[in-house]
Amino acid sequence: MKKLWMLAFSALFGVTAHAQSGKTEVWWLGQATVRITTPGGKVIVVDPWVTSNPKTPAQYKNLEVFGKVDLILVSHAHFDHTADVPALAKKTNAVAWGPAGLNQSWITLGVLPPELSQRFGKGGTIMPWGPSSVKITATHAEHSSEYVWKNPATGKDETHVGGEPVGFMIELEDGFKIYHMGDTGPFGDLKFIGEYYKPDLILIPIGGHFVLNPKDAAYVTKEWLKPKFAIPIHYGTIPQLKGTPEEYLQALGSTETKAMVLQPGDKVNF
Repeated sequence: MKKLWMLAFSALFGVTAHAQSGKTEVWWLGQATVRITTPGGKVIVVDPWVTSNPKTPAQYKNLEVFGKVDLILVSHAHFDHTADVPALAKKTNAVAWGPAGLNQSWITLGVLPPELSQRFGKGGTIMPWGPSSVKITATHAEHSSEYVWKNPATGKDETHVGGEPVGFMIELEDGFKIYHMGDTGPFGDLKFIGEYYKPDLILIPIGGHFVLNPKDAAYVTKEWLKPKFAIPIHYGTIPQLKGTPEEYLQALGSTETKAMVLQPGDKVNF
C-alpha cells in the first residue's frame, strides 16, 4: 500500500525519490538531517546526524556520503542535531554556523577550532558566498538547547551553554526559499515568518513530545506558513516521537500545499 501511495504521489506532483534533474536537490537522511545542493552547486548540510541515527539507512551511516560540503548549519545543541558536526566540519573543512553560545562552547571546549565554528543570531542573515548568492537568516524556534559533552579527562558528561534554538530561512541563488524549522513547537510568530519570508518549501517537524505534533504541524502549515511544498521530518527515531506522516496528511486535509512524504535516504528536486 505504501509503495502504491508513493507512486501515486510521484505521478501527481511530478517528483520522484532519487531524481537526478532539477535546479535544487534536497536529500533527507532521517530526523532533521538534510543535504541541500543549490542551483549554483553549493552544498549545505543541516543538523548532520547519520552515523548513529537509527532511521538512516545502513549505506548512508558514514560521513563520506555527504561528499563535498561547503557549509554546515546547526539549529541547536541537542545530540540528534550535533552528533556528526565536529567530525564533518573537520573532514570537509566546512564552517559550522550555529546559534551564538553553542559555537562558543565548541571553541572553549576544543571541540572545533574558531575558523570552523561561527555564529549568528535570530534575525541575522549571512551571505557566505557574497550578496548575489545564498542568503541564510536565523529565525526563532520554540525549543531548548543545551550541549552535553563528555569530558575526556574525567569520562563524565558535562552540560554546557548551547545558545538559543533557531530555524533557518535559506534563500537560494534563484530566489527559492527553504525553511528548515529546526526543532520547534507552535508559536505565534510563525504567522509572521510565513507572511514576511514566504517560504516555498518547509521542512517541518511532526513527531510531537519535543516538537510539533502532526495536528499542530498541519495547522502551522495550512494557516500560517502556506508554502508551496512541505516535507515532514523529525519523527520515528525514538519512542516519544510518535507522530506520523499519515496523521500529518490527514490533519492537513485539502490545501494548496503539496506535502511530500520521503523515506530516509530519498532525494527530491525542485
